Order: sequence, then structure tokens, then C-alpha cells
Amino acid sequence: MNGRTAVVTGGTRGIGRAVAGAFATEGATVVVGARDGEALERTVEALEETGGNAAGVRTDVRDEFDVERLVEVASKAGDGSGIDVVVAAAGVYHGDPGETPTDEESYSSIDDHWRTNARGVFATVREALAHLNDGARVLVPTGAVAREGRPGYGSYAVSKAAAEAIVRGFAADTDATVGCLDPGQVATELTDGTGRDPETVAPMFVWAATEADPSSIDGAVVDLKAWRRASR
Repeated sequence: MNGRTAVVTGGTRGIGRAVAGAFATEGATVVVGARDGEALERTVEALEETGGNAAGVRTDVRDEFDVERLVEVASKAGDGSGIDVVVAAAGVYHGDPGETPTDEESYSSIDDHWRTNARGVFATVREALAHLNDGARVLVPTGAVAREGRPGYGSYAVSKAAAEAIVRGFAADTDATVGCLDPGQVATELTDGTGRDPETVAPMFVWAATEADPSSIDGAVVDLKAWRRASR
């Protein structure tokens, strides 16, 4: 990824943090967006300590003006030629995973799941479009709850399904390569630490950002099995 510029929202924790680290290790200039300013500073310092070229912009993906500023900064980072990879990893889960049934959801939870997990993806992709280089890829982490009716995941699952629909829309309506990656259950704050180590799935995102056939990603959901088959 030498010479490439990547934007990672939600890049201070979970999948986003692991992906930011993997991209930096591969030689990319990584611009991280996150709400927590102190965590952002720590993340940038850690990426730079490992030899990476990194920057951070305090970003709330619920605010399209924050996202606009993030991608503008990123487009001028590295060699200043634009953005090559976007990973829209910012996300929230209100409640305990599997214990938030739809019929008991609060309106505030529904609203924030939508604003962060769905509208936030929309804003990230839309604002990035004007800054994408030829061959750029936009990657959105997703999960099976977006497609399978599982009890107890309520409006979180709904918001992830909406995010997948948003990805399909951008893939259909633009020339950009926009796709979803489903790494299975990953141990993050959203899963109460249950699942795979985020660092073990970060290579999936490196592959999707570099080696994957764009046509296999665009508008699609690529899962672990598909990645493993394609990257043998």
C-alpha cells in the first residue's frame, strides 16, 4: 500500500483500529476519524511509532460536515493526490448484544443506530466520492445480522441492513467500487469482547483494498470464506 492514502472512520477501536494499523504497516498514509479526541491522538501516535504515516481528525459521522472535513484533510495527506481507500467502520450498539429485541427498543436507540450505522455510512461514502482516485475502494464492515433474522438485535440489525442497502445503491449509481466485508463475529465493544481478534481479520481489508478483483467487491457482501478462497 505504499503511496496510497486510506481513511478509516471509527479508527480508534475494534475493527477500525486493527485495519488502520494493518494499512499503516503496509505503507499507506492513514487518516483516522473518531469522536474521542484523546483516543484519536493516542492512535495516531501509536501508528507513527510503528513507522506509519498517520493523521487524525475528530469526526462524528452523524455530522456530514465533520465527515466532509475528514475527507478533505485525507485528500491532501500523503502525496496530496486524493484518497485510495475508505473504510467506514464507525458504529454503535446501544445495549447488550442479543438482548435488545425490536419490540422493546427505545426510540433514542433506533435513532442513534440509524444516524451512526446507516446515515453515517451514507455520509462517509457520499463525501468521499469527490476525492476518490481511479481504482479507489470503499469498504464497509457488516455482519450476518444485517441479512438474517436473529432475536435480540433489534434496530442495530436494521441499521446494518440499511448500511448494506446504501452500499448497493452507491455501487449501482456511481463508478466507485463500494462493497461490504463480513468478517464474522469480531471481539469488539459492540460484541462485549466475544469473537475473533480484530487483528486476525484486518488482512481481509488489506486484501480488499489491494488485491481483490473490484468486480467481486462492488455492491457485494464478501465473507470470510470468499476471502480465504480468493486469497489462497
